[in-house]
Parts: sequence; C-alpha cells; structure tokens
Amino acid sequence: MKPVSQQRVHDVRRLRDMLRAAVQGGHYPDGHLPSEAELMASHQASRATVRQALTLLRAEGLIERTQGIGTHTAVKPVKTSLPEAHGVIKPSRDSLLNQRMRPRELDRSVVPAPPTAAERLGVAPGTPCLRLEYVALHDEEPIAVATNYVLFPEAGQLLGTPFVSDWYRLLDDARVELSDSEFIFDCELADALLASVLGIREGAPLILMEQLIYAPDGRPFDLAFIHTRGERFRFVSRGTKELS
Repeated sequence: MKPVSQQRVHDVRRLRDMLRAAVQGGHYPDGHLPSEAELMASHQASRATVRQALTLLRAEGLIERTQGIGTHTAVKPVKTSLPEAHGVIKPSRDSLLNQRMRPRELDRSVVPAPPTAAERLGVAPGTPCLRLEYVALHDEEPIAVATNYVLFPEAGQLLGTPFVSDWYRLLDDARVELSDSEFIFDCELADALLASVLGIREGAPLILMEQLIYAPDGRPFDLAFIHTRGERFRFVSRGTKELS
C-alpha cells in the first residue's frame, strides 16, 4: 500500500485533471465551479485534496477564487478540429477559423530566407521570401503569434492582399491554393518577449507549432512558427478505424 503522502499526490493530480478538463471543456457555462463541499462529495475527495487541486488550477491561470463569492473560471478556450487547423476542410460555422479572428500585423516584408527556413522549404539560404508576422486576436484578446516565411510566386500574391481574418482566409483572398499541410507540435513556456506580445505572464504554457504548407504540385511554399496560448486554445482530433 502506498504511503498516504504519495497517495495524496496522485489524488490531487487526478482531481486536477478532472477539473481542468471540465473548465477547459466549458462544463461550467455560468463560470462558477461547485463549492469545496460539493467537489468533496462528487469526487469522494478530502478537503485538502480539493484545495490543492484548485490551487494548481489557479496557478495555471484557469480559475480565480474570490473570498465570499467562490471559485469561477478565468478562461474561455476555443476548440478547433485538426483538419480545420490544417486548412484542408471548410471550417464549421462556429469554428475559430470561420472569420472569428482578426490579425494585428507585426511585419510584412521581403527578406532572405534564413538557413533553417530555407532547409525546410527546400531552397537555398538567402532565397527571397515574404516574412509575414502577426498576432492573432479573438474577441480582441491575443491568443497566438505567428511568423510565416512564404516563397514566391505565392509570396507575390500575398504582398498586397488585405489581411482581415485568419491565415487561410488570407490565402483564399490572394487566390493561393494549398494541397497539404503538416504540423509539428511542441511545448514551451512563455519568455519575456512572447509574454509581452501575448499579454500573459512570463512562464505561462504555450503550444509551439511548426507548420509546413504545400502547393498542389507538392512543393512546400510556407513555413510558419506559431506560438499559441495553451490555456486559450484546444485542438480536437478524432480518428475512425477502418473496418476490414
């Protein structure tokens, strides 16, 4: 049998996971979490376990606790399906990628492709490309910052096209076609520079995505580095097993 202290560590972790999923999943539509007593009863947990789990969620910035009022959610995350994030299917009506964002451009200029970007795009270092960098805003709140390196001729189509919503709307407005896209997902903690751009605390969790977008002829033309707020964005993916 595990020592009580070790058992409590796992009890706290499991309860934190349950409550985190409920908060991030929007299971408290009015924003108010159940009381400590209600959480103790529904999860068969001790008061100490409940308080420690809530402390962890508060440290993440997911909840706030107010004396005399109770505990309420501090975030309203947005869900996006992975196929929509890839840009390979039409976004649903409620999707974040259905004109629900607006960009704040930081840079749109032609630059020599840096060595790493050039390697990923399959061109020589120094090849001219368009660097288009922006902060993605949802309800006027920054949720991501992205830096794109786009090769010509697609870069030429994007140079003068107004950027009004999300990246795929921009490609569509510029009549740039894509066939495939791939993501590499990583995790990081916000440094001082990213924290200042996104309006979050230094050390907050971020999802780091490296995306490569391909033209219909199979040629990669866009490499993006995207830093997304981990507490504001959720990816949803569902796979179906083929029946033999």
